Amino acid sequence: MEIADIIGSKLLATSGDVFNVKIVPPGWIYLELTHPFLATWLQNLAMEYMSEAGKMGTGEITPKSQSQNPSIEFAVQYAHARCCSLVFLAHREGLIKLREPLPSPAWQLVTTESIPWLNYDNQLCLHHPAERALITQLVRVVDDLVCSDVDDAINWHKVSLELSKTFENFWCQCRIWGEVKISSLELAQARLGLVMATQRLLSFLLLEKLGVSAPLEL
Repeated sequence: MEIADIIGSKLLATSGDVFNVKIVPPGWIYLELTHPFLATWLQNLAMEYMSEAGKMGTGEITPKSQSQNPSIEFAVQYAHARCCSLVFLAHREGLIKLREPLPSPAWQLVTTESIPWLNYDNQLCLHHPAERALITQLVRVVDDLVCSDVDDAINWHKVSLELSKTFENFWCQCRIWGEVKISSLELAQARLGLVMATQRLLSFLLLEKLGVSAPLEL
């Protein structure tokens, strides 16, 4: 425990803005991302396209290969198209403001401060289990993209399908319009932020990893 306490103190001193540290017997060190850091990460993911090697960038990318698993690829394309339709609908109804012209695969928010991820206590306003599950899945996918030494060892069809399923579950349980939009506009916008972040990753996975198109609508 004494050694763990020393390590924990060093971690807090150098990265206290990135994660919280908790020490438990017999010497386990638990790290939890701070909510402001996670909000910044989600904002960056929602705002930018993924470029080669999983690095953040901008611009269009094109399919590289032929379809290998049509049923899975269609399911992922459907989830991607659903994300796009929700974002464009939100723009038309004034929940968010995108740069014109629409629809476009290169849409962006007009301002980087449009997504209210945090509440007044500086905590994420996304508490529903389906919201947290989608955030977790987004983190896992980005980890696979940027931290994998052997790209061929990852089943990208499985990764893409899992993200699609997690998004569909989120959309079924976490509404954006209706009562949510009226009673809590900030929550509706934060959920739209998750939709945008999901669309960015699905687009990259479809084009770069599955080698098929990323349609804006189906």
